[in-house]
Amino acid sequence: MEYAACSHRGGDLSSLRRYAAAFLDNLTGEEGRRPTTLQNWITKWTKIGDEQCLVGDLEASNGDSNQAAEARLCALTAFEVARRLLDENDPQCGEVTAKIEAAVRYLEVALAKVDRVKIASCDDTEFLAYFVPVGDHNLPAPAVICISMEDESQATLLARLLPAVVDRGMSLLVVSHRDVSNPARGISQALLSSCLDFLSARPDVDVARIGVYGEGMSAALATDFAAADRRLVAAVCDGGLWNWTRMQASVLWMTRVADPPEQGRGTVHRTQLMRRLRCPALVVTGGRGVVSVSEAIKLQTECIEERIGLDLAMPRMIESSGGGIENFVASDDCVFGWLKQKLAFNAGPLSQRKDVTHKDSLLLGH
Repeated sequence: MEYAACSHRGGDLSSLRRYAAAFLDNLTGEEGRRPTTLQNWITKWTKIGDEQCLVGDLEASNGDSNQAAEARLCALTAFEVARRLLDENDPQCGEVTAKIEAAVRYLEVALAKVDRVKIASCDDTEFLAYFVPVGDHNLPAPAVICISMEDESQATLLARLLPAVVDRGMSLLVVSHRDVSNPARGISQALLSSCLDFLSARPDVDVARIGVYGEGMSAALATDFAAADRRLVAAVCDGGLWNWTRMQASVLWMTRVADPPEQGRGTVHRTQLMRRLRCPALVVTGGRGVVSVSEAIKLQTECIEERIGLDLAMPRMIESSGGGIENFVASDDCVFGWLKQKLAFNAGPLSQRKDVTHKDSLLLGH
């Protein structure tokens, strides 16, 4: 493959993201299983990230903080490509993660592009989050609450999403799955509502245009949150499929029935879970998430019949020696393009929103 064979110089973020997406799109399963080839790509993408950090340092020394920030965002994208190519048990993974965290700290401390904030929770305690402000009191902007995967840090998620949202005119509040996940009934929703309260109190955030984004197990948290808090106007979530699958498994275990419940009964319950949402939803299937493609397609088909708004996104995955490699650039651009569209205007009353049927899936990759 030619994409990783040359270095990408300069601080042009859009160009580098196209370059990264093309590289990941042209990665084949056979190539991904060759250790020597993978190592060469890891080394080259890490080098691109290191070079972008040097470009950013030079721009900062010249007093251009915007160009310095763009170069750091380029570095974050390059480091994320390298991280995706690595096996999670490879010692290099820790080294690349450290570079990612250092770049995030630089954006926070040296360039003041990211704020570290405290969220007051429902039990009078506090937890930390990253906030990326975009609007001001004269022109408040939409915002998205982003919940990391269960095995992912806030900094890692922020580092991946920042380059994807920089020109989309939306603020981000990035929280850790660990901080907002609680098995006690209703506690996770209350913790996430505290995040929404924080955003609603800010004059630079448009309270009528706030969404939520979750992936992995956090996609299930996002579903429950969107169902419980009507202030949200868009949700990237699992559409209730994790809870539905878990309930199906519990029923089978308790009744010791070999066959699942009849189709009609399962369909009714699945659509009831989706009807709890008070806003448009996007379900990202396959990949590292908890939602299978087949179950998501069944859910969307049933939602179309019930005239419930639901879109699907299916990222392209490449099999490698370390597992699946997702084209995260294309996936994030699709997801946050969808969020930008849904948050562009308040969608109106619930009765109007529920009459809209989304028949087209958002297909990512091939």
